[in-house]
Amino acid sequence: MEGYPQSYPPPKPHRGSSFWRIFKSIVLVLSVILNVFLIILLAGTFAMMAASRPETYREKIIQPGPERNKIAVINISGMIDDRQWSTFKRQIDMARADDNIRGLIVRVSSPGGLISSSDRIYNELLRYRSDAQKPTLAFMEDIATSGGYYTALGCESIMAEPTAVTGSIGAVMYHFAIEELLEQKLGITPTVIKSGERKDWPGVFKELTDEQQQYIEDKLITPFHERFVEVLEQGRETLDMEQALALSDGSIFNAQEAMDKELIDSIGYLDDAVEVIMEMAEIEDARVVEYRRPFAFGDIFFAGAEGVTLTRTLLHELAEPRLMYLWSPSGQSW
Repeated sequence: MEGYPQSYPPPKPHRGSSFWRIFKSIVLVLSVILNVFLIILLAGTFAMMAASRPETYREKIIQPGPERNKIAVINISGMIDDRQWSTFKRQIDMARADDNIRGLIVRVSSPGGLISSSDRIYNELLRYRSDAQKPTLAFMEDIATSGGYYTALGCESIMAEPTAVTGSIGAVMYHFAIEELLEQKLGITPTVIKSGERKDWPGVFKELTDEQQQYIEDKLITPFHERFVEVLEQGRETLDMEQALALSDGSIFNAQEAMDKELIDSIGYLDDAVEVIMEMAEIEDARVVEYRRPFAFGDIFFAGAEGVTLTRTLLHELAEPRLMYLWSPSGQSW
């Protein structure tokens, strides 16, 4: 009809386009399923890698020599804590089980750390000397202060590198008071319900009073300081108790000062330490070995897996007083 627009029937759906839409949907669903499967597979693979990370240590030769005469080098490196103690224990147990070991060099590079861990290492060295009846030599690299020096006292003799720093004999405790942070910054008022006045001393929520500080010094600092002095006097036969006390004011010493004050026996490098321990063991040649944890492929993925996670346990560790044999000029204990 004239004057009216002509109407046309709607276009018929194209069968080909419907097919492609269905095909793309199927591909998308399969892709999602495949990605989920791959994620699960990778997670399982990483879990197996983590489980298969070797906890045992293997012997590595650092100086060739006859197998029947071995000198074992055991390493104490970094902060001395429970993990360091566990690592040390595995190494010394390997040396204890090897009948070809003729002597032990304990290579120390540590500012110190937890009192209990330092004391365990010291006691284990005394036990090894008693059981194995083999010479032991502490070799101090760069820094071997406080708990690092404490562990060295478990050996028969002590050598330091010319540039080593040692000393810092004594105990220290780090304590945080977070009352102002909680109340003024977070609006939290802490409440402590306790069975006795001294139950929560030193409390993390308030600054120490003079009475509380004296209490902590009497109960913790002084006894553990005296323990260190006793170990020093027993480990250094040339020092009497009066001399040991005079050296236990927390001062640090370079290698020559330590030698002059009879805190160490000699100054030298690792090659010199090997010569000394061979002389102590009455052998002319030796194979020098150390113990290392073998590399695992999973280490690539889990190198940073042991980061800091804010958990209730971590918060407790941050809040609790940290009593240490540690040289930490910055006042940081971790």
